[in-house]
Amino acid sequence: MQTEHLMKDRKWKILIVDDTEIVVAVLKDLLESSDLNYLVDSASNGVEALEKVKTFSPDLIILDVMMPLKDGYEVCREVKSSSETRFIPVVMITGLDTVEDKIKGIEAGADDFLTKPFNNYEVLARAKSLLRQKEYIDELENAEAVLTTLALGIEAKDPYTEGHCERLSFYSVLLGKKIGLSDIYLKALKLGGIMHDIGKIGIPDSILLKPGKLTDEEWLIMKEHPVIGERICKPLKSLRMVCPIIRHHHEKYNGTGYPDKLSAKEIPLTARILQVVDVYDALATARPYRKALPVDEVCIILKEEVAKGWWDPKLVEAFIGMTKEGLIK
Repeated sequence: MQTEHLMKDRKWKILIVDDTEIVVAVLKDLLESSDLNYLVDSASNGVEALEKVKTFSPDLIILDVMMPLKDGYEVCREVKSSSETRFIPVVMITGLDTVEDKIKGIEAGADDFLTKPFNNYEVLARAKSLLRQKEYIDELENAEAVLTTLALGIEAKDPYTEGHCERLSFYSVLLGKKIGLSDIYLKALKLGGIMHDIGKIGIPDSILLKPGKLTDEEWLIMKEHPVIGERICKPLKSLRMVCPIIRHHHEKYNGTGYPDKLSAKEIPLTARILQVVDVYDALATARPYRKALPVDEVCIILKEEVAKGWWDPKLVEAFIGMTKEGLIK
């Protein structure tokens, strides 16, 4: 029942795409007369549909297959291939009811199908079901946005770390691409760069912002932040690939890091990537006690720390290669 109330409180936007005016009119009247809060717009061809997706930002697309300029399959593929629109549910309406047609729609990314002539109750039921799924996805995205804001708020406490999280996010993705990681890992690196230190929210400011050296007791408290960060993010299944980065970005290749003293490939690859770019950014950025170091000097220090057994040698080599290519400045 709670979901029903949430849905009624929101103005859900539905885009109908069909080149037959009577079909558009029937669907529009049906949806707008329902007990839910639907705002309906329409497009009469595939090209217009893709423009409306950008300007109208629909929560659901009801899409005819046979259309001029671009057919429904092509429109669906384009919607589902964009990171900005891939989670918009698409219902394909067709007069064709063969297995081959449905397989083609599934391959294009369609979430559901309706066959002409359609049943009004079925249209409403499927629209409601898919919008409920969209609501869940939106809630997850909102939760991620809150955590991102929280992480950046922690960073903002120290003016000398301004931009650190964004740079780590950017550098991590670059290095991930360099070694050929897939999109799912690149997304984790992008978020991990922002959220890696979110656990510092649980560290007292007297320790977090202390200008001098930490005592042994204070250092033990500070070392808890990766575990706290993982605990904050773990309830969100959408961050399951990010949690290993948060927990393990302070491990060392030789097993002397924290919190779990993992070594070598026991440390998740994404965490090892963040370690390298974190060290680079710390050295290449000005601090109260020293100026920013030149890139060449930072690379020398990275190699020295590899010799000590701290970082993944292959990742450091790849990162230094990116600095020579001018990808990192």
